Amino acid sequence: MYYVEYRDKIRNHLRRHPQGRTWTQLQGELDLPYTRPCPEWTKRLEGEIGLKRVKVEGRALVWTVKG
Repeated sequence: MYYVEYRDKIRNHLRRHPQGRTWTQLQGELDLPYTRPCPEWTKRLEGEIGLKRVKVEGRALVWTVKG
């Protein structure tokens, strides 16, 4: 999977789910081939699509995007 495909899948999915998703939810719902998010790609997503990750109960981070 190329970065652009990964970015677009995550952006579009999070726009349809404004309450956000955890990495585990994204991985399952989008059938992503990665067990963990790539730190470099995650940093790029923060700048390019306005990705925000907010810690909730336990260790989970909820991913959301701007509009």
